[in-house]
Amino acid sequence: MFGGKTPMLTYPLTAIVSLLALLVYFYMGLRVGQGRGKYGVAAPAVTGHPNFERDYRIQMNTLEWLPLFLVSLWLFAAAWNSDLVAAGVGVVWIIGRILYLAGYARAAEARSTGFGIQALAVGVLLFGALGRIIWAFVQHPA
Repeated sequence: MFGGKTPMLTYPLTAIVSLLALLVYFYMGLRVGQGRGKYGVAAPAVTGHPNFERDYRIQMNTLEWLPLFLVSLWLFAAAWNSDLVAAGVGVVWIIGRILYLAGYARAAEARSTGFGIQALAVGVLLFGALGRIIWAFVQHPA
């Protein structure tokens, strides 16, 4: 099972960052569940107390960005064969999401800094992977 190189063993830092990102998302989900109880918002309702609604939007916005982040993270790591750089940019994304959570939980207007940081990190991963893959294809077409 672990005899050959697998993507996780080739890119262990990228794998760890992926799991850390999912742990942050898991925490956000727990906050929504706690908010339902605290503010009396029974499922399937997604509106009610403003604090609950912000926690819900924090979780849902993160869910909306997770596919962009995770796919771009792994394609960047593979395209550049750089576990450290991919993981480093991934940590920046996580920090951005945590700042987004902290800001948005206080007030909707306070979410911009964290959102900008995570969006920039995704842009680096997405366009970095895309550019490298296109460059490699042009150099050595299939």
